[in-house]
Amino acid sequence: MYQRDQDQIMLLRIARYLLAVLIVLGAAACPVAAQDMAAAEAAQLLEEQRQALETLTTTLDGLEKDIVAHDDDDAYLVRLRLKLEAVSAESLQSALAFKPRLAEINTRLEQLGSPPADGQPPEAETIREEREALASEKAGINAVIATAQNLSLRSNKLIEQIAVIRRDLFRSMLTRRYPLAETFNGKVVSDAVSEFGKFSSAVSSWATFAYKFKFNAMVAATFMALIAALVLMFGGRRLVGGLFRADPAVEEPPYLTRLSVAFWSTLLPTAALFVFFAATWFFFNSSQVLRGDIGLYLRSAMLMVLGVFLVNRLTNAVLVPKLPQWRLVPVESRPARWLVRLATAMAVAVALNNFLSRVADQMSSPLSLTVTRSFIASLIVGVILILIGLVKPFRGGDGNWKPWPAWLRYSLFAIGALNITAALFGYIGFAIFVSLQVVMTGTILVTAYIGFLCAGAIGAEGGLGGSWLGRSMMARGYADESSMDQIGLGVSVLLNMLILLIFLPLTLFMWGFQPGDIQAWAQKLATGFSIGSVTISLIGILSGLFVFGIGYFLTRWFQGWLDGSVMARGKVDAGVRNSIRLAVGYAGIAVAALVGISAAGIDLSNLALVAGALSLGIGFGLQNVVSNFVSGLILLAERPFKVGDWIVAGDVSGTVRKISVRATEIETFQRQTVILPNSNLINGAVGNWTHRNKLGRVDIRVGVAYGTDVRRVQEILLEITRAHPAVLKNPEPFVQFANFGPAALEFEIRFFLADITNGGGVQNDIRFAIMDAFNREGIEIPSTARAEYKRSVLEPWPHDDDKTEAEFAERERLKAEEEEKARKGRRKPGKPDPA
Repeated sequence: MYQRDQDQIMLLRIARYLLAVLIVLGAAACPVAAQDMAAAEAAQLLEEQRQALETLTTTLDGLEKDIVAHDDDDAYLVRLRLKLEAVSAESLQSALAFKPRLAEINTRLEQLGSPPADGQPPEAETIREEREALASEKAGINAVIATAQNLSLRSNKLIEQIAVIRRDLFRSMLTRRYPLAETFNGKVVSDAVSEFGKFSSAVSSWATFAYKFKFNAMVAATFMALIAALVLMFGGRRLVGGLFRADPAVEEPPYLTRLSVAFWSTLLPTAALFVFFAATWFFFNSSQVLRGDIGLYLRSAMLMVLGVFLVNRLTNAVLVPKLPQWRLVPVESRPARWLVRLATAMAVAVALNNFLSRVADQMSSPLSLTVTRSFIASLIVGVILILIGLVKPFRGGDGNWKPWPAWLRYSLFAIGALNITAALFGYIGFAIFVSLQVVMTGTILVTAYIGFLCAGAIGAEGGLGGSWLGRSMMARGYADESSMDQIGLGVSVLLNMLILLIFLPLTLFMWGFQPGDIQAWAQKLATGFSIGSVTISLIGILSGLFVFGIGYFLTRWFQGWLDGSVMARGKVDAGVRNSIRLAVGYAGIAVAALVGISAAGIDLSNLALVAGALSLGIGFGLQNVVSNFVSGLILLAERPFKVGDWIVAGDVSGTVRKISVRATEIETFQRQTVILPNSNLINGAVGNWTHRNKLGRVDIRVGVAYGTDVRRVQEILLEITRAHPAVLKNPEPFVQFANFGPAALEFEIRFFLADITNGGGVQNDIRFAIMDAFNREGIEIPSTARAEYKRSVLEPWPHDDDKTEAEFAERERLKAEEEEKARKGRRKPGKPDPA
């Protein structure tokens, strides 16, 4: 039995030894296994990125060929630019994919050290093999990174090439000169008739096909588009209320109301018409009603009608020919009607030329027709501009008509003459470009300017409150005047941002920019642009602000919940609650700021420079600020006093209302708020009447005349003090015979109150009671001043007949001095002299 037990013990020991050996071997093998796994993953990633870069290289070769093949198509070049920017971004992303693995390789190579020099003992074979493998992997990664960087550089060069080609196209369009003598010949009329016949034939052929085979689909599509436009129109009218149409019954509408009516009466109908056209196009295209050429014609016609409608609505909204009191520009009614007609005619000329240009491009019409059409449109616009400058819209007090201001009149003349001159000299592209900008850019800028004026009027003090919406909200009790001003300011900011987001891209489109340009700028702004070594990303900044905002509001919510629910129910002291609330608030905001900075993509290590500069500033000028800050933290931690305590700090005595990290707010008993720096409270002596509790002792001094029964005085004072309900019975009140004064026997009443903050009222009650009791008992309360005054009055100086007149005068002077001293003795400090 004993031998068997010994065998079992030996077997257990052997098993334990083998298990320990296996554990050691496993631990030694884990790093090697982990390294092998990391190397395998890196190899797979390297192969994936090589294939991705080969694909990007093929794509880039194709894009480079497309640039050469479409170097005369501005819109197509913009699309190519977007693709090139995507290739550049993907190339850089491929290079960044190896950043973690490179860091691991460099760290491991540093750990392995340099290979031994000649003459030194050789290193272990495993170490040499590992170093060679890491060096080989690093070389492969560097090769892939170099390929990715070259692709990015090549993409950027092609992007710059596209920018040069587009600038050349734009300059060529503006500076190209057409020989008018060769263009205006007898063949122009016959070409125009021929092209018009082709256009009519195409439209009639499509109309016949649509009527026979797609009539129901067209009716349904038009009906649905009309419903969408009506919903926007009537919904918008319900939303803006009376700001949609000018009311003839209102004789003197406010300026803000006039601006709002002009803005909404232009924007809503135009938006409704746009929705109708867009929905019609979408449903027609979805129902396969349109074919290629007809779709282009319909879209161009829609844009033409929309442009003319917008100009007409805007001029009517600004000038209001039939309602002078709603007019934004103080012109007379007859010139206002002419200005509306001239502006609409100019818009018709430009929009019709643009529509015919689209039709001519689709039909490959002769160049002579394009030049002739643009020449006529440019002349019409130039003449209309001169006619607008000749209009006399104002009437003076003497009844005579007055022209526009000189700067506006001569500007109209100059632009009109420039247009006509450029067209006559053959610069048709420049002339039609100026015509288009005058009409469309002018319309956009005027609409945006009205919107800005409307936003400014809403944001002005009392602006929104004076509108019908503000008056309605205040009448229903939703907000007061101050709240309406704040709401108006917020609405003003939102309107300004909305106007910029809408009208800035439209203006850029009018000046030759393509939607792809706006998209590229937005992508660059969103993904980040570099200024030196700093990368600024709009998305990053917005993300950081959003995260900080969430953290801030969560902190405030948690503060309120902790204070109002947890600590309030737990009957926690008000001072403790305040300290905890402040500490939680500072900690939460600090954490939210750090997380927001990280979310914004800002490297916190870069803040070391800021910390260094801050330290230098602290050393020179911020000692007091930091001292107060640290003192505030000490006060919140040690809590020598809390909110609600009655403290005395130097000459300041009052109740603590707020403790912050810089200063403490104390309210004196005169209701004066004193902001005391925290360093003063830490470095100086501070008395706290209510530190642990509100129990406190009150002392009242009183004197009686010599000859008074002091035992009776003591009894009276004790009776009065004990009779007051606020005076504590334990500790018991005490009357001390304090002193034999120069003019009185001095007593001191000492009693305790449960709430020392009520000491003023209790002292007042007891003093009144003492006066009443002493008057009943015939006990006198003397003073030195009163004794001197009584001696000087009741005991006059002896008047001997043998005294000289000078001695008598001296005696009267001394008597007057005694009276003056007595009067000063009766007067209290800070009170005016009763005399």
